[in-house]
Amino acid sequence: MKVALLNHGCAKNLVDSELMLGLLAQKGYEVTLDDSEADIVVINTCSFIHDAEKESVQSILQVAQSGKKVIVTGCLPQKHKDELKQAIPEIAGMVGTSDIKEIVSVVEQVASGKSNVKKISDNPQYIYPESIERQQITMGPSSYIKIADGCNYHCGYCIIPQLRGEYHSRTIENILEEARGLIEKGVSEIVLIAQDTTSYGIDLYGENSLARLLNELNKLEGEFWIRIMYAYPSQMNDELIDAIANLDKVVKYIDLPLQHFDKEILKAMRRPAFDYDELIAKIRGKIPNVAIRTAFIVGYPGESDEQFEQLYEFVKRTRFEKMGVFEYSREKNTTSYSMQEQVPAKVKRQRRKKLMALQQKISKSVNESYIGMTLKCLVEGFTDDGLVILRSEHDAPEIDGLVYATSENPVVPGDFENVCIDRSDEYDLFGHIV
Repeated sequence: MKVALLNHGCAKNLVDSELMLGLLAQKGYEVTLDDSEADIVVINTCSFIHDAEKESVQSILQVAQSGKKVIVTGCLPQKHKDELKQAIPEIAGMVGTSDIKEIVSVVEQVASGKSNVKKISDNPQYIYPESIERQQITMGPSSYIKIADGCNYHCGYCIIPQLRGEYHSRTIENILEEARGLIEKGVSEIVLIAQDTTSYGIDLYGENSLARLLNELNKLEGEFWIRIMYAYPSQMNDELIDAIANLDKVVKYIDLPLQHFDKEILKAMRRPAFDYDELIAKIRGKIPNVAIRTAFIVGYPGESDEQFEQLYEFVKRTRFEKMGVFEYSREKNTTSYSMQEQVPAKVKRQRRKKLMALQQKISKSVNESYIGMTLKCLVEGFTDDGLVILRSEHDAPEIDGLVYATSENPVVPGDFENVCIDRSDEYDLFGHIV
């Protein structure tokens, strides 16, 4: 029997999808990413914000209308375990965020004709299933390693702790074993992910252990990059900053979602409210040539024009190399849902637009500073007209810009090449391989 899998949401979800595919393949199922070929379709869903939820629901409806048997996994059934089946009766099975090991059992029951199979823990606690070999569905030279899941923070806008449970780290030994296997398969970049990578190890080793993990990964044989995503500002301690600065395989790139700058808004968000100017100055002082990516939320309940301007001025003077801006999304079961002074949608839109227009100018200027420089880049593939597609250490896969280059000699995806940058636009660089 053929089983298809459709994945929605973040890289952490992608890893869960690959684990489920690994389990199904282990049990002899033929797995595919083309739902038209399959009898049963597993849809791994995202429920972080309303738009992501909407996209997942549309996908479920589309597959259900085609007459396939649908199993819904991940955040959506975890969040709406009682209402989802009522809303979409065609759903044959559901699996919660911390129950992915049950996917084989659910597929077997659905295949035998059952139509209301539910494996959803009331109190999710995600423990990584170490015995499963992931069946990778991503193409390209990069691979994600989930070093932890769950979250111990309770930010005012976020539902993740309710969907994923408390923070659980994997052991250093297990992560090293997975990384070694990926490098042997030819992976050229390992991207470490968790809800918050900087809390890594606190539950296992009694202290933040990301710097220790980076040191161990850096000792592995081979030429590859190590990239860290989703750092929490108050956990960016000196030991971690020094590890990023001094370890040769760790890229000089920090993904640091700050969410806001105004201290009152940060307190309302239940986020760390301290001097971010000082933190950024320290990072840039200790890590020459670092690229910092951040993300902000505009239109949080109670955000005044003055508080937005504070954020705007912070972005203007800080000149982040990479930045994303999100309009506040009102989610049930979060503390911000019932807050007074909800900001009108039109105002949220205007604020996002204004901040992104500023960032576009900053990004253009940052990219112009690369002209004339030679950058070590990772080969991703080729355009239809023969240009080489690459990525520098300052660009994370799938979210940042690319480098497009000409080459007089054949190049191979997954290899590293030196590119001399000739020109740039707001988000991408253009050059030639030297």
